Amino acid sequence: MKPFPLAQRAALAIVLTGMLIAPAEGLAGSRPNIVIFLADDLGWADVGYHDEAVIRTPSIDRLAREGAQLDRFYATPICSPTRAALMTARDPIRLGVAYATVLPWSNNGIHPDERFMPESFRDAGYQTAMVGKWHLGHAQQTYHPNERGFEHFYGHLHTEVGYFPPFANQGGKDFQVNGQSIDDEGYETFLLADEASRWIRERDKEKPFFLYIPFIAPHTPLDAPEDLKARYAEMEDDRKPTRSGHSDNTRRIGKLSGRPSARPMYAAVVDAMDQAIGRVLATLDEEDLAKDTIVLFFSDNGGAAYASGGADNVPLRGGKGNTFEGGIRVVSVMRWPGVIEPGTKVESIISVMDVFPSLAAAANVPIEGTRKLDGRNMWPAIAEKKKIEREDLLFFASETPIRGSFSLTAFNDEWKLVQQVRQGLLSADVTNYLFQIDDDPNEYNNLANEYPDIVGEMAEAIHEWRTLHPVSGIRSTLTPPPGWRAPRDWATYPVPIASLQPETAPGMAPPSVLPFLDWMHGESGRLIYDCEPYSLLGGGLCK
Repeated sequence: MKPFPLAQRAALAIVLTGMLIAPAEGLAGSRPNIVIFLADDLGWADVGYHDEAVIRTPSIDRLAREGAQLDRFYATPICSPTRAALMTARDPIRLGVAYATVLPWSNNGIHPDERFMPESFRDAGYQTAMVGKWHLGHAQQTYHPNERGFEHFYGHLHTEVGYFPPFANQGGKDFQVNGQSIDDEGYETFLLADEASRWIRERDKEKPFFLYIPFIAPHTPLDAPEDLKARYAEMEDDRKPTRSGHSDNTRRIGKLSGRPSARPMYAAVVDAMDQAIGRVLATLDEEDLAKDTIVLFFSDNGGAAYASGGADNVPLRGGKGNTFEGGIRVVSVMRWPGVIEPGTKVESIISVMDVFPSLAAAANVPIEGTRKLDGRNMWPAIAEKKKIEREDLLFFASETPIRGSFSLTAFNDEWKLVQQVRQGLLSADVTNYLFQIDDDPNEYNNLANEYPDIVGEMAEAIHEWRTLHPVSGIRSTLTPPPGWRAPRDWATYPVPIASLQPETAPGMAPPSVLPFLDWMHGESGRLIYDCEPYSLLGGGLCK
């Protein structure tokens, strides 16, 4: 089956969204609580139910045993785009966060007009809380978790704050409760579990709750309590090659230079995260909430399988930062006792964009956003084991860590195209990998030369999709602007709403000519937010 042209795909997406977004009636007597655990850089092979007892993950394995494995769950190759897609059910390319993450010196965040999942649940009567890593904007209060539907926020605005105090990024302290800096002591992963458990116990018991727990673990820089370091100290690094040049080269260089493997420390960090999940699950049990709670666990991208990361995605190819399966097909399980059949496996393609509409349908929560969703309601596939085909294309991208070096993909149930693009100042080199992904899920057989027409059609679709990216969206930058300084405390950094103008800034171009300037930008991207021209490559004003 060949992929549809872009216009047909867009029409199909609208039809599917309309058909599948309606809430599911009668699945439970009352609205379920929602708990979402999000791991950061977890490898496909690094849970017990995928690879026996290499790393201890009894809590994640319990969820897989008591619920369903979402076996073809896809996230983006890097973390901020996944988090944006999770919160909005919208394609990160439209939001301006498809290529890279929100870095400390970025002013970027997610447009305040976008409807966030906790906003819909809060407005439907849920109490909402987030405990963990945000990474979706920090420069203005409009981007802060407390402004995006979370009534309670305990955690970090950034990534890479470390696992022990002072929890800092770029030398600035980054640990807060609802905008107020805090000094809690302990191991970060366990602090998150303790706070989540405290919040559950002290909740308003007359209302359902929505709880989001995005861990730092097992992201670098890796560190763990001494007992867990000792548990894995003698662990051998016997991982097979990733079949991705960057990751395998970093491992090879690491060995040649005599640097110790990151694998033992990574294992300790994963073990600690699993223990933290176990603490929260125990709290649900103690509060007699397990049967009334949907628990979703997944990783924000494939495991960091390069030398300093320590993860393992084999038999999947590649890992974090690229669009081979090891970078985007992630560990995911969902449990709802009495509704989701235990020990089952869901094989329909589910993307991170599908989580919001699926959970909203399961909980009978109206979304009430004004923008067209890119995610689909996959609740029938999860709860009723219905096979939902994917004929329209799903797209992902990464420009991390090297600017101008892109990993791109488009795929459906049958075909997958991976493009590796390296841009120079006067050139662009493109390498195509075409896989019949239903028969070759581990991406061994590149069929690009055998099926040039399919490559051409899917490459054209990727090209058109990329033109949706805002021209001021995030691109890969590993260092700050010259002379930029970090704050002493990130809790003080967001510009208060009272200091901001009431409307989003119009930009430098006169509004009357902006549509024509957007048209002139063509494939360079969009000046008008959420603009989708009638003819993206041939020019055209916004729909």
